[in-house]
Amino acid sequence: MDSNASKRRKLDCSIDSHSSGEIGSKNFASTANQSHKNTAPEFSEANPHKPFPHARNENPEHTNGSKVCSIFTLQTDELLAEVEPNYEKEFDGVNDILHRLKGLIENIEGRQPLSVNEANLSLEKEHKIRIPYPDPKPDQNAAYKLAYEKPLRINIVGSYPTKTMVKSKSTPSIDLIVVMPDSIFQSKDFLNYRYFYKRAYYLACISAGLSSNSFVKEFDLRFEYFHGNDLHPVLVVSNKKFNSEKSSNYPEIRILPAISSTFFNALKLRPNKNAIRSSKSNTGDLIPTPFYNASLRSDCNFEPYLKIIHVSEKKSQAFRHACMLGRIWLSQRGFNSTISGGGFGNFEWAALTSLLLRGGGPKNQPVLSHKYTSNQMFKALLQFLSANDFAKKPFMYHTDEIILRNSNKPIFFDGPREQNILYKMTPWSYYLLQDEVRLTLESLSDEKFDYFDSTFIIKSSQHLLRFDSTFTISQPNYDSKIKYSDHITESRKFCYHLYDIIRQGLTDRVKMINIHEPTPVGWSITTAGMNTNNSPVKVSVTFDAKNIDRLVDHGPQAEDKAQAASFRRFWGEKSELRRFKDGSILETLVWSPGSTQSIFENILSFILGRHCGLETVKSLNFLGSGLEKLLPKSVTDLKPFEPIREAFRLFETQVRGLEGLPLQIKQVSGIDPRLRYTSFEVPAFNHDAPLMNPVEVLIEFEGSGRWPDNILAIQRSKVAFLLKLSTLLENDDSCINARLGIENEFQKVHNCAFLDVTYESGASFRLRIYVDREIALLQQLLKDESLDQFSREDALSALSNIKRNFIQLPLHSQSIHTHCTRCPLLSATIRLVKHWFNCHMLLGHLREEVIEMIVTQIFLRPYPWRSPSSVMTAFFRTVLYLSRWDWRSTPLIVDYSGEMGRAEVDSIKNRLEAWRKIDPGMNRSVLFVASNHDSTGIAFSDQGPSKMIAARMTSLARSAYKLTREKSYSLDPASLFSSSIADYDFVIHLSSTFANDHLNAESRNLSKFKNVRVQSNSNLANVGYQAIRLYLYELERIYANHIVFFYGDSHSVITGLWNPTSLLPRSFRVNLSYSSCLSEKSSLGKDQIVIDKNSILAEIARLGGDMVSQISLKDVPDN
Repeated sequence: MDSNASKRRKLDCSIDSHSSGEIGSKNFASTANQSHKNTAPEFSEANPHKPFPHARNENPEHTNGSKVCSIFTLQTDELLAEVEPNYEKEFDGVNDILHRLKGLIENIEGRQPLSVNEANLSLEKEHKIRIPYPDPKPDQNAAYKLAYEKPLRINIVGSYPTKTMVKSKSTPSIDLIVVMPDSIFQSKDFLNYRYFYKRAYYLACISAGLSSNSFVKEFDLRFEYFHGNDLHPVLVVSNKKFNSEKSSNYPEIRILPAISSTFFNALKLRPNKNAIRSSKSNTGDLIPTPFYNASLRSDCNFEPYLKIIHVSEKKSQAFRHACMLGRIWLSQRGFNSTISGGGFGNFEWAALTSLLLRGGGPKNQPVLSHKYTSNQMFKALLQFLSANDFAKKPFMYHTDEIILRNSNKPIFFDGPREQNILYKMTPWSYYLLQDEVRLTLESLSDEKFDYFDSTFIIKSSQHLLRFDSTFTISQPNYDSKIKYSDHITESRKFCYHLYDIIRQGLTDRVKMINIHEPTPVGWSITTAGMNTNNSPVKVSVTFDAKNIDRLVDHGPQAEDKAQAASFRRFWGEKSELRRFKDGSILETLVWSPGSTQSIFENILSFILGRHCGLETVKSLNFLGSGLEKLLPKSVTDLKPFEPIREAFRLFETQVRGLEGLPLQIKQVSGIDPRLRYTSFEVPAFNHDAPLMNPVEVLIEFEGSGRWPDNILAIQRSKVAFLLKLSTLLENDDSCINARLGIENEFQKVHNCAFLDVTYESGASFRLRIYVDREIALLQQLLKDESLDQFSREDALSALSNIKRNFIQLPLHSQSIHTHCTRCPLLSATIRLVKHWFNCHMLLGHLREEVIEMIVTQIFLRPYPWRSPSSVMTAFFRTVLYLSRWDWRSTPLIVDYSGEMGRAEVDSIKNRLEAWRKIDPGMNRSVLFVASNHDSTGIAFSDQGPSKMIAARMTSLARSAYKLTREKSYSLDPASLFSSSIADYDFVIHLSSTFANDHLNAESRNLSKFKNVRVQSNSNLANVGYQAIRLYLYELERIYANHIVFFYGDSHSVITGLWNPTSLLPRSFRVNLSYSSCLSEKSSLGKDQIVIDKNSILAEIARLGGDMVSQISLKDVPDN
């Protein structure tokens, strides 16, 4: 089993609410063991005995391996047990309150029919209550009357009676429907808001009745819109006593007026009918009002949906848990039943599941089976949502086709109940839901990896992780030119107008547009409702990485008069006719070059200024951007790396063309980050400022029996080969300067030589030779039982270095280069993440290849999102991954080829488990980073980081992610890259002369006159010389057991932490590896010594010489 399967699961962020929809319902009578049959009328539907055929065949649970399914099932079972609340404890006393409220409402006295004006004055004068009428407000002189009579029934609906709630930090709610009597309505009250006016008056009367009772002293009363629909005001009752004595999460009770399902003619409230008419309207000219009609039908359908959900719960044991899984899945993606939450929540999920258990397939066969497990039911519903596009083709459930006008709004029309279940969804929320469904199915169909966390645990709705750009815009004060016959608020009208403009203006530059309209808040029963028309609207988009930075847009041909005229009307003076090489004459848009974000902002500002007004454009505020500016010169593409790539291609050609080498060259591999586009600094060089840090290159010759059979002799042969290469290169090109270098002088079995080749152009390369016989010779050497311990460790180290540098690194470089070429954003993200590690002085403790693999995995396995389309989202997702990565028990597996199998993945996981059993203290290897090239997992991590550094990495990532979540769009990106040095034990301040050595050629002062630029010997002598790195290497070599050093190129300091175990007093012994002194805390008669920190710091200063300006110590507060 996966090592994660047994862990307790904790959701990334809290579920939004215990009840945001009417999942099921129970009558008070049924609670008292009375009959439930008369709660709602029966409907004749297909016999749900035979499941829709494709449901079983396409279900991932049946197509994937049984091991994957069993693990996923265990994980979901554990999750459900974890998130299910303890109803007896958390809802203690709720039933008593519900019964008391029911009694109070039933005892409210009736009111005689009054005119609208009289009703307003009566409630306001007697109880100071303002009736929560929807807009437009009723005519004071209207002929109809408003009345209040005792309700027919009072029922509990929602997640509480069906026990499908989940634990949450937000306040849960319990929905109480009050079925209004038919006698206070007329058959034509469905027209022109008359029903909603009477409904609002009825709710106000309930508020008056409760507020006048002494029992209400225990309650707070307020109005709010049910699911954000201003046609559905509800009364919210919160208990003061419980809120003060218990947690703030004690449930609120929402009182919802409803009406009998059969009172109004349902056929007149279909999506293709009109119910808002003026006196001048002709019957033939009436435009449908689907939102208004569905809002009224939803008040009629509380009890019918109560019945089908209750029956589904009884017939299917898995139904309740499937609803809970759906609730978690939706909440983690930001969906709920409110209009601002997408209009698809717990009720919609439960209703669809119930309906599909009864039909929905060909010949009204059920799509789902009652015998499905909760996982199968969950996945099958996702498959149903994915396979159908309700916006393009409305789904008619158990009803004849209804002729509808063209609309991009989704429709799932439940014929027996005459209800569009998706009526609260907008085009953008539906397309987002579809995308989330397909993403989840894609991840669950991958049997190689465990995607349980991405499905249920990770909070994927966070905008900085989900979208590439987000901005706010104020709503204009003028009325929109587009008129709507349906009920719609001014705020929502602007959102639709905004969506159409952005979609038409950005075309294929963006994949997803999401608009989050202001969420209405509750208000006191004695005041008027809150107006959200002046609140800013938040818009988020997902880029299409291939098209977002396009500078030229091609419109219609000039010959197409109608299309060209429409194009010019939209773009105005920006559109111009241009003739192209193929002879075509097209309407064309040309945009100024710049970064991806700047191009996007320019286009957006133009189209919004043209269609929404300049004042609206001035209110544009782009949020969360600015990360790209942290890269050198804000460069995010690959062009700045082309000069060094071209220089390498020239060098490879020259090397392969050399004549006189004893062996043929088999491979010339560039293994440097600059050749795979992943170095933070852009490689810049010129004639008089060559690359100070040469580009690493590996040369492999064809196999030959002439290589020595002794590892030491091979190292000497390499020197001879490099000298020969040096001579041939300098003879072949007078612009080349070649210098032989020696390394690992005291480690004889390691590679001992390299060749620095510097061109007159400033390009510099460092060559090393790989001989395939070295591995076999070292393995043979390790089999020698007479080998001493020091020599054995040296041979093991040499073998590890050869496998890493000469086998794994070329494969890694080629893979990263390929993926950076396919996705340039990968390069920019890797560079930014390296900058983050560098700013926190961690880059020296782990190899750059590990960072590259971490970021690449974000692109190759991006779930629960699509692959990143901007540097911002890619960076924040990497930070999230680092904050969540349990490297103690979970390997990082990067499948560059996409061809790894489940067996290979399991083998890597088993290898990690074996490593942890062999080395539980993680002294040898901490991070386990594997790929399809390296199943060992330690090729790039066996020499670091240590457990302390890995923990530091996780801690910093968690702090960064927490800051991102708290600050959200007000976040200053630079704050994520600032690091304090106050926590370190001491700080070595470096001289500014040496601290700037890492800067590249462009950063150094160059001569103003080209004709006096000469590549001096002093410049060549400094190639490869990095004073600070050499100094740091020497410090680590001497004090590695006692001090951990930290350094980053962006800092002018080296910091240090003392090893706590080295500070402990101990008995004196000879040949100590550090300076010591007598301990002041020595026991009587037992002199003990401690490490002499002052002496060691003095030694550090002497080693640094002029490089060290001062050493400061951490301030220790007095006890």
